[in-house]
Amino acid sequence: MVNETDARLSEQTPSFFAPRRKQLLLGRRAIVASTLSTVLIIGGLFAVFLLAPGGATVRHFFFNPHDMWQSFVGDHRDALSSVGLGLLTNIWVFLVAEVFVLTFGLAIAWTRMTKSPVLMPFRILAIIYSDVFRGIPVLLVFLLIGFGVPALQITFISNQSLAVYGCVSLILTYSAYVAEVFRAGIYSVPHGQLLAARSLGLTNATTMRRVILPQAVRTVVPPLLNDFISLQKDTALLSILGVIEAVQAGTIYQDLRFNSSGLVVASLLFLAMTIPLTRFTDSLVARDRTRRLASS
Repeated sequence: MVNETDARLSEQTPSFFAPRRKQLLLGRRAIVASTLSTVLIIGGLFAVFLLAPGGATVRHFFFNPHDMWQSFVGDHRDALSSVGLGLLTNIWVFLVAEVFVLTFGLAIAWTRMTKSPVLMPFRILAIIYSDVFRGIPVLLVFLLIGFGVPALQITFISNQSLAVYGCVSLILTYSAYVAEVFRAGIYSVPHGQLLAARSLGLTNATTMRRVILPQAVRTVVPPLLNDFISLQKDTALLSILGVIEAVQAGTIYQDLRFNSSGLVVASLLFLAMTIPLTRFTDSLVARDRTRRLASS
């Protein structure tokens, strides 16, 4: 009897594990295929780069290891040519702008969604603000703020540094975009949540603060992070105002050494800042998708 049972189990085991084994085999083949294709594509790009007629010239002027290091630490003839020190300006402008963009963006979104007749003028101003600063290229905002505000000759306002004007330009532009992201997130909350809060006797302000906003913010975190990635890159536009940040420092080094490796260093430093944030955004999107599929 025992031998008959063992025989039956041994007969059923291969058929039971067959789909799993097939799935593992297909997965391994997919990994091998993707690895080979990646190696071939990257190898082909490197071959084109190395074997091109002007490859040696490009490597000398853009990827010279000595000049890349010198541009990072700065040329002894001009301390402003340090791309590493210039990046600190990009970082503090990004961090300060991010805080104000979140605050102003949420305030603008809240203002546009209010129904109070008293706030009608503010709603109109918020709509005009969003339309104007989403329509004007950020480069023009830099020029208008960076050169127009000092010309007003207003005490305190017109006496700030160019980096401050660049930071204000980023805040004005990205607050308009972030306001629309917040507004879309608020509208994505089911109307039943609002009705349930009203049935509990919550006021409009309390409902927005404790019921709507927590759900809306959780929904808009991935698009917000994408906006902040763009904000981080656009800090390079400070260079058009003459601010010594990473790109401007690389340009100064280029003028001193007639070599553009400093610009490549600045690009690599921006990649070092944006790629981790991009991967974090992707992980949040995947986590949110998994959560939604599990709840459906």
